[in-house]
Amino acid sequence: MIKQGLNTLSNAERRALLRSRIRRGKLTIAPGVFEMISAKIADSMGFEALYMTGYGTVASYMGLPDAGIATYTDMVNRVAQFATITSTPMICDGDTGYGGLLNVMHTVRGYEAAGACAIQLEDQQFPKKCGHMLGRKVVSADEMAAKIRVAVETRNDPNFLIIARTDARTTLGLDEAMRRAEVYARAGADMLFIESPESEEEMRKLGSSFDLPLVANMVDGGRTPVLTAQALSEIGYSLAIFPAAAFLATGAAVRSVYEKLRRDGSTAGMTQPLYPFPEFSQLMGFDWVAGFDKAHADSEG
Repeated sequence: MIKQGLNTLSNAERRALLRSRIRRGKLTIAPGVFEMISAKIADSMGFEALYMTGYGTVASYMGLPDAGIATYTDMVNRVAQFATITSTPMICDGDTGYGGLLNVMHTVRGYEAAGACAIQLEDQQFPKKCGHMLGRKVVSADEMAAKIRVAVETRNDPNFLIIARTDARTTLGLDEAMRRAEVYARAGADMLFIESPESEEEMRKLGSSFDLPLVANMVDGGRTPVLTAQALSEIGYSLAIFPAAAFLATGAAVRSVYEKLRRDGSTAGMTQPLYPFPEFSQLMGFDWVAGFDKAHADSEG
């Protein structure tokens, strides 16, 4: 049988694999993926996890800012497509859970069924904003803790990770963010994500304060310093996500190509590096198409 090169592991296998890696204590690096080409490229490179970035996914799918505009339906459809075309465990941005406790239950069920291995839920008020923007407001810690409890109760697979994110640092300070993280840990979160610490000193304070695995959000050009993998590991982070690097690089490359085309009317002599067309076609599955056509050649009239 000729099979298309899609996901080769079951969702349960991927979730168990991710939880095992996080429990090992060694730093896991997860590149941000934001549409299907980036997902297929990252999936082919041997990473231990991928991160479905909300900012990049909303931008690529809708051409809009990550400001609470995308709905649950918009995002769960993206989760399903990402999980279908990849084998690497996928960590997915679930924003605020898209509403109250009933919405959180529905979101967790939907993301898990769609193939996510972990869901990130945050304590922002609706409409939320990207975590490295100013003006973010948070709900009460008790309200968020209730969401975490519902998320934990709702999941079918105990290996489906619940990541609790607090956005309190920017407006309420690091101490309040840490207090909230402790509350969310008691509510049953598997991992803690204290968004946008503003110095390496703050990051080290976080690393020495919690027993649960911690998430570092490495946003190029954001509010948190981008550290080396060695430094992140020494601090005590278990997962480092890099949500923005790929879509920022893509934007720069696309702009360069279009500037050349607009200026000269052709790509002849272009210096911008290009993915070799034959290799890109193979990545997209045209070798599978050729095999399919060959296998069914006698069936066509």
